[in-house]
Formats: sequence, structure tokens, C-alpha cells
Amino acid sequence: MKNFFKLLNFELNRFSKLYFVLLSSIGIIQIIITVLKARAYLTRANNAVLKGGMTQHEFIEMYSKFSMIDVIHSILFAGTLAIGIAAILFYIFFIWYRDWFAKNTFVYRLLTLPTSRMNLFFTKVITIMMSVLGLVTFQLMMLNIEKTIVKWIIPKVYREDLRIVDMVSASEYLPIILPQGIAEFFIAYGLGLGFVVIVFTAILFERSFRLKGIIFGLLYAFISITIFILPITIQLLMYENLYLYPMELLFVQAVTWAVIVAASLLVSRYLLKNKVTV
Repeated sequence: MKNFFKLLNFELNRFSKLYFVLLSSIGIIQIIITVLKARAYLTRANNAVLKGGMTQHEFIEMYSKFSMIDVIHSILFAGTLAIGIAAILFYIFFIWYRDWFAKNTFVYRLLTLPTSRMNLFFTKVITIMMSVLGLVTFQLMMLNIEKTIVKWIIPKVYREDLRIVDMVSASEYLPIILPQGIAEFFIAYGLGLGFVVIVFTAILFERSFRLKGIIFGLLYAFISITIFILPITIQLLMYENLYLYPMELLFVQAVTWAVIVAASLLVSRYLLKNKVTV
């Protein structure tokens, strides 16, 4: 267990600098977008009321009050989240291939450590999942900061204050990373965990068999996804003859997911132990 936590700490430290730059960039860009959006609205309101002869009520009726929804719906704001998600997706591959292509093939040193090779696998999975949850936590914090910035810039008469849950509900993309219920949270991130495990297994196929391994890895990922969506497909095709209630279908999907993840772990263990040689 001590070796496991040492490996985990090692993986987290390796990612920490890049991760800090990623979150800092996202935060700075979002704050800039928030300030620019809020100041543009306030300038329009001042011009309309002070120079255009409109009353505050008339302006609000025409343009509505400013809220964080105006910020969140910005393409640039959505782009910051897309960058964060893309960076983590890239790191899912980079976290393995960096070890193989580093100086002196660093992965061989890791594989010869006096600990189970699966500890290396699990530490990489946990690192990815912690980075995802860290991004989610950071975004929640940023929404609160940006909400405060809007309060500083926009007077109360022109402003509509929203709760975080209202901001997420009004967005088309925030619910993807910020599920609003406990059940939705575990389902979303449980699926994410399964995705990471399957991708890692596909990578180990490629590392074990090289060119043939690419085909094996892609085939394995395809079969895993097909098995997972099979209950839903059967439900749709045989709707009249085979009907499952939502909770029953959810249970079947959960069991299917658990089997796929367990199978991926067993395959990964076999590949690390028998095919990935030092």
C-alpha cells in the first residue's frame, strides 16, 4: 500500500504543473469574458438611458436583465471548458506514452519497481479521475467568483442574480460535467471511469503487440461499447415484446458496465504481467 501511494503521489506531481497552467488559463480567460460581457451590457444600458432617453424599465423590457447566463452562453466561455476536457482526454494517452517515449524508456524502470504492475495502472486511472473532478470543482469555484464580479460591475436594477444550480440548468453543456443530482453524478462519472479503463486497456494492447495491437485495441474498445449499449438496443428493437422499466434498464446497464470494467481490469492485468516485457 505504501508503494501504491508513492506511485500515486509521483503521478500527481508529474501532472501538477501542466494542470496548474491549464486551470489558471481557463480561470483567467473566463474572468476576462465575464468582465467584458458585463461592461458591454452596462455601457449599452448607460448609453440608452443617459443618452438615448430610455428609462431603465424600458431598457430592461427591451434587453432583459443581465445574468450569468449571458456569460455562460458565450462561445468563448464554452470553449474554455472544451479546452479543459480536450486536455484531459489528451492526457489519458499521454500519461502512458510519456513513460514509453521518455529518456531511457522510463516505463521499464516503473515496471521493475517492487510492487504489483496493476498499481501503476490504478494510479494512472486515479490521476485522470482526480483531474476531472478537480476541473469540475474548479469550475464551480469560478462560477461563484464570476457571479461576484458581475455583482461588482452591474447595478442591482440591471442584474438578475442566479443560483449555481440555475446557471447549470440553463446551460446546454454545463450539465455534462456538473450533473445536478447524486444519482446522475455517479452515473456520469461511473461511465467516465469505465471509459478511462477501456482506453487504458486498448493502449496496453497497442504497447503489447505494436501494429497488431492497434487493431486489437480498437476492436476491444468497439466490442466493449457495443456490449454496453446492447441492452438499450434490444429494448428499442423489441419494445413491444421486451419492455423494461427505467430502473430495471438502469440496473441492467449498471451490471453490464461492471462486467465490462472487471473484464478490462483482468485483461490489463494479463497484458501487464505477461505481454509488456522489460
